[in-house]
Amino acid sequence: MKTGRFSIILAAAAILGAAALAEVLTPRQLMARTSTAQRLEDVVPKKFGTWTLVPEITPVTPAEPEGYVQPDPLSAKIYSQEVARGYTDGHGNYVMLMVAYGPVQNYRLKAHRPEFCYTAAGFRISDKSEATLSYRPGLSPIKMTRLIAEREARLEPISYWMRVGHDIANGVVDRQLIRIKYGLQGIIPDGALIRVSTIGLPEEASFKIQDQFIRDLLAAVPPQELQFFTGS
Repeated sequence: MKTGRFSIILAAAAILGAAALAEVLTPRQLMARTSTAQRLEDVVPKKFGTWTLVPEITPVTPAEPEGYVQPDPLSAKIYSQEVARGYTDGHGNYVMLMVAYGPVQNYRLKAHRPEFCYTAAGFRISDKSEATLSYRPGLSPIKMTRLIAEREARLEPISYWMRVGHDIANGVVDRQLIRIKYGLQGIIPDGALIRVSTIGLPEEASFKIQDQFIRDLLAAVPPQELQFFTGS
């Protein structure tokens, strides 16, 4: 009997200890509140390099997953931001840009990944691969994901990356590990998705133009705003 009671006491102590540890390790500091809030409409330039805005072009925009309910609609309305624009370089090349920001790296921002929002819009996703892009001397290259979205006669090569806190993480496992890293520091990371795509060009030519567009975009972003796009 004593052994049984001792086991019950140990089990109860373990449960209480685990609950206390979980409470201590629960992230409480929202990274988005510790950084200067910026409007994406102001941060993302409307003209840079040879690129100018084309208001008539509308990129595919994110869609909420079926059955998902935003737990805090007011917070989403105040803090979540999206910029969807089309650009041309004046040489007949057109690029679409989508930038989505979330103050909390949660399910809502994850839904902005092209694998979700393009599929929701009726596209087929294929040829997913990883790539790196050097954009400024002395800085680490950006790790990107490339894929092809198709719907009827529309072929749309896509390049994108996701920032979580001060890190770039495109894969599901990578994002979870980074969120755990910040969680152990008591921080809830914010996040951003940057997506670039083109229509009407072969895959290789599309990615070449997209790479140049990204370099031109990041070259035009003020140094104090560059971290929003690239992390550390």
